[in-house]
Amino acid sequence: MAKNKTAYICQECGSQSPKWVGQCPDCGAWNSLVEGQVPPAPRSGRGGGMAGLADGRVQRLSEVAAEDAPRVATELAEMDRVLGGGLVPGAVILIGGDPGIGKSTLLLQVLAGVEGRLKTLYITGEESLTQVHLRARRLGLPRLDLPVLAETSVEQVLAVLAREKPGLVVLDSIQTLYTDSLDSAPGSVSQLRETTAQVVRYAKQSGCTIILVGHVTKEGAIAGPRVLEHMVDTVLYFEQDVGSRYRIIRAIKNRFGAVNELGVFAMTDVGLKEVSNPSALFLSRHEQPVAGSVITVTRQGSRPLLVEVQALVDASAAGNPRRVTLGLEGNRLHMLLAVLHRHAGIALGDQDVFANVVGGMKISETAADLPLLVAALSSFRGQAVPNDLVIFGEVGLAGEIRPVPNGEERLLEAAKHGFKRAIVPEANRPRKASGIELEVLPAMRLEQALSLW
Repeated sequence: MAKNKTAYICQECGSQSPKWVGQCPDCGAWNSLVEGQVPPAPRSGRGGGMAGLADGRVQRLSEVAAEDAPRVATELAEMDRVLGGGLVPGAVILIGGDPGIGKSTLLLQVLAGVEGRLKTLYITGEESLTQVHLRARRLGLPRLDLPVLAETSVEQVLAVLAREKPGLVVLDSIQTLYTDSLDSAPGSVSQLRETTAQVVRYAKQSGCTIILVGHVTKEGAIAGPRVLEHMVDTVLYFEQDVGSRYRIIRAIKNRFGAVNELGVFAMTDVGLKEVSNPSALFLSRHEQPVAGSVITVTRQGSRPLLVEVQALVDASAAGNPRRVTLGLEGNRLHMLLAVLHRHAGIALGDQDVFANVVGGMKISETAADLPLLVAALSSFRGQAVPNDLVIFGEVGLAGEIRPVPNGEERLLEAAKHGFKRAIVPEANRPRKASGIELEVLPAMRLEQALSLW
C-alpha cells in the first residue's frame, strides 16, 4: 500500500511545496503553508471530474438541447431573487457569513417553505439534533417533522442521500465533513477539496439541489481553498452592519442568474423576515433639508435602490487633511476632489472630507460620483440639497458627466418614492414616451450640474 507523502500545503489556495517558504509561490499569501500528509493519487482516476456529465462524444453546440432549468420557489421572495428565480435541480449553492448572522435560521425557513413540494433533508455537523429542534420551535415553523441527520462522514452522508433520494439538502457546514480516504483533520484544505468534490459529483448525477454552509475567515472570505467557489454553481454571502438587525444576502457567483443580486431581511424573534421595500432602510428622510446629504439611486444586480450619501467637510486641524470613506471607494474620492478643483474651481485641499453611505450599504459603481461631489459641496457651503431631489451620474476626469446603465429604471424608482426632480447625465435623459413623472434636469458638465440644485 502506497504511503502518504509529507508536504507543505497552502491553506489559502491548496498548492503544495516540498519545503516551507514564507510566501506561497502560487497565490502570494504569507505564512499560509502548513505541514500535512499528501495522499497518493487514486488509481481509479476519478479526480475531480463529474461522471455522467459527458460520454466522450464531441457535439456541435447547435445539437445540444437548450432548455430553461426548472425552478422551485422557496416561498421567500428575497431569497428567490438572489438565486435568480428559485432553486435549480442539481445546483450546488455555497453560503457564507459571520457566526450567528442567521445562516442556519434562513436555511431552516427555506426547507420549511419547500416542504411538500420537494423532499428535504437537513444534515448538521456542528449542532445536535436537539439544538436544531429548539431553533425550529423558536422560529414557529408550520411543520416540525422536517427530516434531519447529524453526521460528519461524507461516505455516510452520501449513503443516506442515495437511500432517501431527497430533492433539497442542506449541509451545515462543509468544514465539518471528512472523508475516510484522507488522514488529515476535518476543515483542512485536502478534506474540504475532496468532500466538496464528492458532494458536487452526487448533485450533478442525481439532480439533487445541495446548499453548503461555509465558515468565513476574519477577513470575511469563505474559509478554505478558493477552488471551493469554482466548484459550486452559486456563492452567496450573508452580510450585516454591526449593531443592525438587518441582513443582506448577496450573490457573488451564480451560473443560473445575475451576480451582485441583493436580498434584504430583518432579524426578528421568530426568524428572518423579508424587507419588501429595502430603499426605505437606506433613506433617513430628514424632516428638513440637511447640508451634506444627497439621495442617489444605485443598482444592485437587477434591483435599483435609493440610498443616502452623506459628506462632512471641515477645516483640517493637521497639516495633512484626512479623506475617509465608508461604503465608497477611497481612491475615487481623491480623484473626484481633484476634478472638483480643476473643473469647478472649488478647492478642498485644506479640508477634511468624510463620506458615508447610510445603512451600511457598499457602492462600487460610478453612479455615486456626482451625488458624492454634490454632498461634499453642500457640506462645505452649508447649503442643503432639497429633499425632493435625486442625483446620479459618473464624473469623468475631463469634467464631463457620463451616463450610467439603466437610467430610466433609476428614475422610475425615484418617482415611485415621491421624488419630484432629478439631476442626471444628458445621455440618460428619458424618452418622451417613458411615462416618468418627475422633472429631469440633464447636465453635460460638472459645473453645469453643480449649478442646478
